[in-house]
Amino acid sequence: MFELKFTEEQLMLRDMVRDFTNNEIKPLAAKIDDDEKIPEELIKKLGEVGILGVSFPEEYGGGGFGEVGYCLVQEEIARGCLSTATFIGAHQSIGANSIFLGGNEEQKKKYLTQLASGEKIGAYCLTEAQAGSDAFNLRTKAHFDGTNWVINGEKLWITNGGIADIAAVYARTEKGITAFIVETSTPGFHAGPPERKMGIKGSVTNALTLDNVVVPKENILGANGRGFLLAMKVLDAGRLGLGAACLGASKELLELSTKFAKQRKQFDQPIANFQAVQFMLAEMAIMIYNMESIIYRTATDYELGKPISKQSAIVKYYCSEALMKIADHAVQVHGGMGYSKELPIERYFRDARINKIFEGTNEIQKGIIAREVIKKNGVS
Repeated sequence: MFELKFTEEQLMLRDMVRDFTNNEIKPLAAKIDDDEKIPEELIKKLGEVGILGVSFPEEYGGGGFGEVGYCLVQEEIARGCLSTATFIGAHQSIGANSIFLGGNEEQKKKYLTQLASGEKIGAYCLTEAQAGSDAFNLRTKAHFDGTNWVINGEKLWITNGGIADIAAVYARTEKGITAFIVETSTPGFHAGPPERKMGIKGSVTNALTLDNVVVPKENILGANGRGFLLAMKVLDAGRLGLGAACLGASKELLELSTKFAKQRKQFDQPIANFQAVQFMLAEMAIMIYNMESIIYRTATDYELGKPISKQSAIVKYYCSEALMKIADHAVQVHGGMGYSKELPIERYFRDARINKIFEGTNEIQKGIIAREVIKKNGVS
């Protein structure tokens, strides 16, 4: 493991979350998938041990571990359940982080402390029917009535949408896209039924309707018309957590595949002796090494305040593509058992696919990378 930049406290955090995952999450992972729901008791425990605010400063109720610590957490959680990692990512890395990066001191003290403790659950509300990859094309509108902001519109594919207490909602005003803190108990805020999905089924995903939702003027995040920049900045960090979750799932799949290859016998010998299987395991290890390196290098740069738009796009693209290949190799190594719900391999395979889509499709990531490359290279 790439530990050169990890402090003793970060390694202790990693070990704590690893134990928590082994004891509390892995035994429930299959049930979470079958029930299409993360138990409230598990969410409560995640809050109690500090996982739901691990990246934020202690003054706001967080763990003070920053982005590197958050990536370590997501890596370990995803070894047990990608649905749970997705729930945490939507709550902390993009939902609550919208308030941390865009909020003023009063907003952070009022809302971020509740989110960091797990007392309240967060969501990030950007995507719409016409504004998926084209995030700038928002139709949801907000207008100021002289006293409060009033929001009308619809959001789509919102992780935690049906269970969130506090949502970072992005809407269009007369000055452009603007971010707001919305309490979901506000009249006019409605969540549709949970979406039925191929994978990460335990992570609740909903369409949202905002019908004359009244938001206090104090709940605008940052400046009017500056919300798109905030949304993109939040996604830069969110993509690191997504990459870390891909890494954790990949490590789990390699470990399970290696154990199976040593135990499974064909032609009177373990299949681990066959070069075809060895090559698949080797390819998995190569991709994991690369994932680990780019994730923690980029997370460290982020904590140093360096711009990471290109790097986070690389992390998101590479790690999601690598996980898909690793999951496919894992199914192949396990053969028929890899296709059976008897083992967790098929669940990881289904869960892996979404990572190439959400938080910006991989096609969008290549566009981001290409723009940065063209801008910084070539003859002027």
